[in-house]
This record gives sequence, C-alpha cells and structure tokens, in this order.
Amino acid sequence: MPADPAPLAAPPAPAVRALACPACGAAVSLRAAGYSVTAGCTACGSILDVSDPLVKLVTQYSAQALALEIPLGTRGTLDGIEWEAIGYLARSIDGSYPWDEYLLFNPYHGYRWLVTDGQSWSLGETQTASPQFVTYDTLGIGETHFRRFFSEREARVDRVLGEFYWRVAIGERVVTSEWAAPGHLLSREANANEVSWTVQRLLAPREIAAAFGVDAARNPWPPPPHMPSPHARSLGTWFKIGSAAMAFLLLLTLFMSGGAWRDAGWLRIASDGSAQTATVGPLQFTQPWQRVEIRARVPRLENGWVDFDYALVDRTTQQVYEAYGAAERYSGRDSDGDWTEGSRRSQISIASVPRGTYDLVVEYRGNRWITGEQYGDASGWMSPLRQPEVKVEVRRGGVYASNLIIALLFILLPFLWTLARHARFEQARQAESDYDPTGVAAIFKESEDDE
Repeated sequence: MPADPAPLAAPPAPAVRALACPACGAAVSLRAAGYSVTAGCTACGSILDVSDPLVKLVTQYSAQALALEIPLGTRGTLDGIEWEAIGYLARSIDGSYPWDEYLLFNPYHGYRWLVTDGQSWSLGETQTASPQFVTYDTLGIGETHFRRFFSEREARVDRVLGEFYWRVAIGERVVTSEWAAPGHLLSREANANEVSWTVQRLLAPREIAAAFGVDAARNPWPPPPHMPSPHARSLGTWFKIGSAAMAFLLLLTLFMSGGAWRDAGWLRIASDGSAQTATVGPLQFTQPWQRVEIRARVPRLENGWVDFDYALVDRTTQQVYEAYGAAERYSGRDSDGDWTEGSRRSQISIASVPRGTYDLVVEYRGNRWITGEQYGDASGWMSPLRQPEVKVEVRRGGVYASNLIIALLFILLPFLWTLARHARFEQARQAESDYDPTGVAAIFKESEDDE
C-alpha cells in the first residue's frame, strides 16, 4: 500500500471522467479524476495510464474481468464516512496466501484500503509518520503496541482493476512485514523508492455487511493475526467471579473451622485383650448442626490393632450416634527389606450432630498379631512392660475437605473451560506467525513440548 499522494487540500469534488479503453474499447469511468494515475479496465483488465489526457495502454490484459465481491463504484459508509470503491488489487506471496485489496476514495478524506483474506475484512489507513520503537519486537503508534507477527516477505500484484494514485502494474513487488495488536494490524511495505506504513482495523462482520453488503465469517479459523480472542473478556469475568467465590469459601471455612480437641488423658490398654471403656465429656456443641471428629493415637502399636466403638450420647434426649474406628500397624522384613503397613492413628467423623450436651463413650480393645513368628516376641506390643496406651480426642469438626475440593472444582470449572478455549484460540492465531508464541500460547506450547 504505497503512501497516499500529497494531502488533499481544499479538494474540489472530483469530476467523473469517462474514457475508452485503448485495448478493448470498453468505457472506463474515472471516479477520482485528477488524483488517479493509473486505471484498470474492468472489462479486459488492461492497465491504463490516465495521468495524461491522452490515455495510454500500460499493460494489455485480455483475461475476463473478475467478479468482485464489491463492484467498483459501490459506495458504503464506514466510521461515519461514505467511501467509494475505485480500485481493486489481488495480491499474494508468489501465488500463496492470496488476499484482496479495495482502494476506497472520498474527496474530503482521501484514500483508505479495504483488505480481505477471504474470511475477515479490515479497513486500512496509510500513516504519515513511522511508528515508535518500543522493544526489539514491538512497535507503537499512539497508545497501541504492535508485536511482530510476519517477518519480511515479498508480495506481488496479481490482478488490477479500477484506478489508483500510483502507477500500479501486474507483477509489481514490495517487501512486506507485519505487526499485530488486538483488533489492529500494522504493515510495512517497502520498495526501492519508498517505505509506507498502514494500520488496519479489523471490521466486525456486521460493519462490512452494513457498509458494502458482503458477508464476513463470524469465527474465521485460523483466526487472523489481529483478531482479539473472543474468550478474553469471559476469562476476565470468570477470574473475578472465581476469585470472589474462593475468597467467600475461605472465609466460610475459617468461620466453620473445627473447635479445640477434648480428651480423657492417656488410657491404658489391657494386655489380655479385654475390652475397656472410657468417657469423654461433657461436650458442648453449640451450632444447630455440626460434624464431630474423633481421633485416637496408639504410640506403641506394632504388629497389632486396636478396635474402637464410639457412642456419642445426648445427655438430654439420650439419642446415641455410633461409629467405629480402628488403628492398625504391621511391620517386618522380607526379601525386599524392611516394610511397614498401616498407621498408629485412627480418625473418624460423625456428620449432622444437632446442638446439645454430649458424652463420648469409648469402648476399646487391643489385639496382637500372633500368626507370624517374625512379628516380635510372644507378648508383642501389648506387653505390660511396654505400657500400651491410647489417647482418644473429640471436637466439633470443620468443613469436609472433600466438600471444599468439590466446591473449588465447580467454582473453577467455567474459568478453566474458558482458559482452555482461549489458549486454543491463541495457539491457532499465533501458529500463523513467523515468531515464537507468547502469553498463554507459549505456556501451553511449552507443556506440549515437555510431553
């Protein structure tokens, strides 16, 4: 996109000039007469030099004229300005990655470019100043920063129709490179004579449809370099909602955390294996409903187990809540070396205990593993010499950890789903770039590479 011609100072409205194509004799209308230098015959595609009253044939092209999505002469309004399509270029990278450019003209606002890759449309404006250098891979225009996207490559003009403000010719080549920002694309074109910069704004499908009556893909895939992720806004929203919900959940967990442990001291375990009973209480549970946690510790337990039968008794109603627990631990040595199994601790919980005053009645019994000769001496861990003991403790429990985890998963699920879609979009968009991905696309790419 060569730089615009000299500023259109105090323009007289250009008169439409009619002339005849020297190649095919078809009528050619100049809509920007006085500004246009070349024109492409819409009938045969020949390129004409119209800078002189004596029209000259620059290039004869006998191919049948293209059926354009936007016929030349069509007028449409973008950004509140009425534009007329006066020229058309088909360009490509040596036949690959083709795209179309329409030259728009308004006598009071000059020229703009309407660019399409077949799926999306952008409105381009040639810049009068070079962009600012920000970093080695970032350029800036105003508050917008553009990150490098396509490295230098040679673009070629494949078709020409209509009129232009420079001497365009089929086969004309320029070196292009591009930088992208959400919603905008900065392109640089250079030839032996000049360097021009153009900023393109991605048009919403409804904009281009309302202006020129053409359809644009609502979700082009792969996305164009300057298409913002449609999931970015939802991602931010879900992040805020998830953070607020997690903060509320954390406060609720702290509010509903467990109370202090109560116990009846260390309880002796009978060496003959007989059952014994102990009571912990009174226990005050003040919330309408709560979970009650009970835990037992048997420090000297080895190659045996202890059974616990719990009965939580409401002193007022004599309602009983029963539960069972066991602590068991085994150890030995085999061909693979020493091994252990089980735990000297046991912990259970009773859900939905109503408010009230309770006693916890604990019946416990020690057991010795006697079938394995390798499991210690005859008396084992329950020998009176070893003074086996157990401590049973009880308290009002907090929120179940499993409930907390499930709640967190439900809270994070929309955020994680949106993040996955956002990452997929960014990966597809940046996959077209000549440079390494950045942001979330780089994170997921590194994860894939690690696999």
